[in-house]
Amino acid sequence: MAATAKTSEVPFTLDEPAPKVLGFWDQSAFWANLGVSLFAFSGAYTVLAPDAAGNPTLSIVAGIVAMTVGTVLGGLMLGLAAAPGARTGQPAMVLLRGLFGARLSYVPTVLNIAQLVGWGTFELIVIADAASALYDGIPRWVYVVAAGVLTTALTIWPLGSVRLLRRYVTVAVFVALVYFYVRFLTGPLPDLTAGDWGGFWIGADAALAVSISWVPVAADYTRHSRTARSAFGAAAVGYSATQIFAYVLGLLALAMVAGNTEKVFDPFLAVPLGVLFFGIFVLREADQSFANVYSTAVSIQNLVPRADRRVLCVALGTGITVLALIFNIGDYAGFLSLIGSVFVPMLGVLAADFFLGSGRRGWDTGRDAPSRWGMIAAWAAGFAVYQLIYPGSVGWWAAFWTRVQELVHFTAQGWMSASLFSFLVAGAAAALAGRLDRSRRS
Repeated sequence: MAATAKTSEVPFTLDEPAPKVLGFWDQSAFWANLGVSLFAFSGAYTVLAPDAAGNPTLSIVAGIVAMTVGTVLGGLMLGLAAAPGARTGQPAMVLLRGLFGARLSYVPTVLNIAQLVGWGTFELIVIADAASALYDGIPRWVYVVAAGVLTTALTIWPLGSVRLLRRYVTVAVFVALVYFYVRFLTGPLPDLTAGDWGGFWIGADAALAVSISWVPVAADYTRHSRTARSAFGAAAVGYSATQIFAYVLGLLALAMVAGNTEKVFDPFLAVPLGVLFFGIFVLREADQSFANVYSTAVSIQNLVPRADRRVLCVALGTGITVLALIFNIGDYAGFLSLIGSVFVPMLGVLAADFFLGSGRRGWDTGRDAPSRWGMIAAWAAGFAVYQLIYPGSVGWWAAFWTRVQELVHFTAQGWMSASLFSFLVAGAAAALAGRLDRSRRS
């Protein structure tokens, strides 16, 4: 019995093999819970393609369609990122040793650590804000600290936490979603068609970016999947379905408060039993921060393979708790656009090389894997395409790429999707680089 218990949980270092213990339903419940986030409520305005002044340019109906398109595309990309982990048994950043080479994999690893720390911090902020909306009789910092402690505890037993989600949390979340849908749709709703469709692909890219934010961590969990097929299906379908459900609910709530993002939780709390069912969302939001902290630790292990993940998780949980006490959520939209611009083209390179190129013969994921500069160049090409089409909203960064647009005489069109174009360009460039590399060797 002791031996079985030991092999049913994640090993402490990367030197030990990953147990293949997660079935389709374990993974489906995990991804479905990640698809339902308080960000879908507090950040719903991002899929309405807000302008520089923060005013939405899409109608609620247009935003729902854009979000659905972006989420479905993002879910398929998430599935593509999930399958290699199941096939190889390697976590996400270790897989990049095979794609870029061991030393070059450190570049996306550091970027991933930075974005995961940011996401983990934002999650604690959202949990604290939502808990304060439920009951403001307790200082906000108490909620932040409590969420940080719960998050850290979940990361110590990650596979056990995944099973816990399947057994209990998923059912409770589903019941809460259905309850709020019935309450919202049977009550008076404002006009959902006010606005236009002009920023459709900006809204779709915002939703896609939320899905893509999980791409660089997918293999951290699917390396424990019994099959690649179940890993792909659980990630693509489980995540997409619940993210669509959650975002539609968030957009309806946003319409009820006339676009006031600071009051977007109010419609949930105003209905009978709203406090009870919204409390379910608040409690299960800890699975989002758990996933971010745990994957940050696993990413660090790509740099320091023998580091104990338990020590890393405790240190990281403490760190994001401190950051959540300091920062706010004001730069969420800009944060999303930068995440997408980095990891969408990286996925294009990974998918092309793993499924169509050298990955079919098996990647070298050892600590001395040779550098593959052609793949880095393909990633950079996709990144540049993303920025040219959509420079984002982070001041100095957007100004730089706007200047590049002027220098190359490029004007982005409304039908252009930064995510899709960058994914395709990066994938095509990776396929070309792989072919040239094989030609040189033959």
